[in-house]
Amino acid sequence: MSADHPFRAADTRLPDVSVTDRPDFPLPLRWVGFEGVDLPVVLPRHGRLPARAGARVDLPAPAVKGIHMSRLYRLLDGLTDGQPVTASRLRAVLEAMVASHQDCGTTAAGVVLDIGLPIRRAALVTEGLAGWRSYPVQIRAKLRDGVFRIRMRVTVTYSSTCPCSAALARELVADGFAAAFDGDAVDPAAAAGWLRRHATLATPHAQRSEAEVEVDADLDDLMPERLIDLVEQALGTPVQAAVRRADEQAFAALNGAGQMFVEDAARRLRAMLDDRYQAPSIRVRHLESLHPHDVVAVAD
Repeated sequence: MSADHPFRAADTRLPDVSVTDRPDFPLPLRWVGFEGVDLPVVLPRHGRLPARAGARVDLPAPAVKGIHMSRLYRLLDGLTDGQPVTASRLRAVLEAMVASHQDCGTTAAGVVLDIGLPIRRAALVTEGLAGWRSYPVQIRAKLRDGVFRIRMRVTVTYSSTCPCSAALARELVADGFAAAFDGDAVDPAAAAGWLRRHATLATPHAQRSEAEVEVDADLDDLMPERLIDLVEQALGTPVQAAVRRADEQAFAALNGAGQMFVEDAARRLRAMLDDRYQAPSIRVRHLESLHPHDVVAVAD
């Protein structure tokens, strides 16, 4: 807003009760701010992406009725200038937020960015076939008493086949096979024919599942795709975008080889991330197809 804008002069004449009034209950507040603001940002290697953003500061001065929301908004809006969002830029924004609220006694500020990160994934086996996946990425930056920290969380959707259900299904198939060939010499061709017709006499239950993985982010280079790749590698059965029958068969083979309880998934991720990231936090959720409820596991 330019200095000669007509609303600039009017601002000084309009009432500002956040300054002139006093709170009914003079108590400090840990955080005050907003969330869910539409904010397109640029990520390195990915260009401009739509995001939902939040910003907040602490309000330790009990006699101050309210913070200056518009100051936070304008500082946050500075991230839309077309330059990549980096850790150093986020720190500069947080420092400016704290400085803009010295009249509130503010010593802490935070910014949250929720982004859908599009990544193109090749089909498992079909040459030249690919499709897009959008991965939820959250970047949280916080500055408190001069100490800066940035955390990054990614959410990966995958398939999980229950090992217990698979064992029970195999038992039924084995019983059926034994009954079909009881006392007979098993001809390989006959056995193969029986399996083609009856190997799905029982099938294990599988379900779409989610892994939320949060780590301390690199202060110089935000690379959520690297973390996403590691999570998918650890789990082995990420959901697929584009498939033909051969890809679907390959996906079935991956599920058969990578059966996992929710505990297994959490441990796989922890083992993969321990030596690569600081302070990993893992939460996995299997949206059960056997039960009407979900099962979860958390590893810190």
